[in-house]
Amino acid sequence: MLRAVLPMVVVLSLVLLPHLGEAATITALKSLKLDVPTSDAMFPAGTGSDAINNNCLACHSADHVLNQPSLSRAAWQEVVNKMITAYKAPISPDDAKAIVDYLVHTKSAS
Repeated sequence: MLRAVLPMVVVLSLVLLPHLGEAATITALKSLKLDVPTSDAMFPAGTGSDAINNNCLACHSADHVLNQPSLSRAAWQEVVNKMITAYKAPISPDDAKAIVDYLVHTKSAS
């Protein structure tokens, strides 16, 4: 088996050897500077505001969440569940309920 593979490795290395310098220039990395907007905005005070401020502001600005369309309780529950299951947000069941209640009260469609 080794006798069959060895000639293929030698031929392949001879073919690729002249192109090693080109590969290094193609994969050169450059640093970029990004200015990301920041916000000190908090969610308005109310029942559940501590839960939403403590859990959601790690990834979302309050302005972003509050500018979402008005949704039903079921839709808000689905959004919070997605953050927990798909994005692994470490939200306790009690906080998840408080967040949904807060969003329903603040941004409910009905």
